[in-house]
Formats: sequence, C-alpha cells, structure tokens
Amino acid sequence: MKNYSEDAGRQYHIQVAAGEVGRYVIMPGDPKRCAKIAQYFDNPVLIADNREYVTYTGTLDGVKVSVTSTGIGGPSAAIAMEELYRCGADTFIRIGTCGGMQTKVKSGDIVVATSAIRMEGTSREYAPLEFPAAADLEVTNALAGAAKGKGYPFHTGTVQSKDSFYGQHEPETKPVSYELMNKWEAWKRLGCLASEMESAALFVVASYLGVRAGACFLVIANQERERLGLENPVVHDTDMAIQAAVEAVRILIKEES
Repeated sequence: MKNYSEDAGRQYHIQVAAGEVGRYVIMPGDPKRCAKIAQYFDNPVLIADNREYVTYTGTLDGVKVSVTSTGIGGPSAAIAMEELYRCGADTFIRIGTCGGMQTKVKSGDIVVATSAIRMEGTSREYAPLEFPAAADLEVTNALAGAAKGKGYPFHTGTVQSKDSFYGQHEPETKPVSYELMNKWEAWKRLGCLASEMESAALFVVASYLGVRAGACFLVIANQERERLGLENPVVHDTDMAIQAAVEAVRILIKEES
C-alpha cells in the first residue's frame, strides 16, 4: 500500500522505522504506561510519540526490547501490531486491565489469557468467525510462569473482547440489551474469566502475520462479585501485571538465546 507518512521511512501511525524496535514488544493500551514499563528496561529511549502510539526501546539481558501503546480497542491495536511487525517485531505481549467475570477472579488478581471471545469487529476483517482467537502457547507459558514465580494470584483461561465499554457495564440501557445480556450470561456459564477490549484482535492478527502474541491483565474489579454483594474493591495499580510481562520477556529471551 502507499505510505501516507510524511517520512516514507516511518510507519504511518506509530511513526517508527525498521530497526528501531526489538523483536519483543510489550503493548499497553494507555500511552502513559509506556514510560512506567520502559523503566524496567536498560537504557530506554523514546522512539516515537504519535496519536495514541508511544514507543520506547531499550534492552533486557542485552537483548533489544520495546514497548508501544495501542490506545483503546481492536482497530488501533491491530494497526500497532501490523506496523511493528513491518519494523521487525515478532513477539507481542498485551498488558492491560480487565473486569472479572467469575466470582473467583478478584480485584488485584492477574489474568493470563489463553484465548479470547471475538465479540468485536476488527478480527472479522482478518478471519472468518469460525477461526479461534488463541494466544501463543510459548508466550502464555512464559506469562503464567512469570506470575507463578513472583507469587502473584493469577488465573489462566478465556477472556471476552468487546468493542463497547458501556455495552458491558450498562447493557440494559442499550437497544440490543437482549443480545448483550444473554451473551454475557453465556460467557459466564462457559467459564470466561474476564472482559477486556483488545486481545481477540491481537491474537487473530498475530495468526495472520505468523507471529506470537499473549496477554496478561490486572483485574480492576468484578461486577459479578459486586452484584452478589461480595468484597469488590477497585484496584488501579498495574505494576504486578507489568512485572509479569517484563519477566515473561526475560523468560523467552533466556529460552531462545
């Protein structure tokens, strides 16, 4: 396709050039989290800051690694992965926040996604609905191993990816409430652990590109626990999820060196 960037050597949206990122990239949604994640790298350097996309590159154990924010939702996350891939990245770890759906998934826990429900639109422009949104096994094992090694409370399993935050939290107000509420109950009965907004798109795009992707999340709260009158504090500190992602990259580097 035509490169619409003012600098033809840089990707249009993320404004990164080939060679400026490592093969391993951590992908938060919030641009402000990038500097926090980059603090765990050796010699981090700000590479680009454009729209919702902020990129830092540094090293872990002598290997070049990067962090790039994606903004909210599947469309912008897919753009980031496509453009990072064109710059040399091949292993992606989504790190973010989620809302718990099973009562055992408590505020402050970590969720490592093994797969995602494709209740979003981006992945439909890459693959038929019958194709699963599955995380890479090596990346998933590294994330679970990192969380276990650090003694963090964590869960592994399926998450739900949606496009509408308020469709989840205020489904009864929407004209399609009958669909939103019925499907939410179905996901719960099927054991879905949590709800978030990017993983399904990233997992499917990764399959299309032939690269690896995994995801881990901080559970901010759990609306099902709230509904049942169970303890449900709101937790905003994402440091455990960040440390799990960074340690997972270290595990992968060690295994692949």
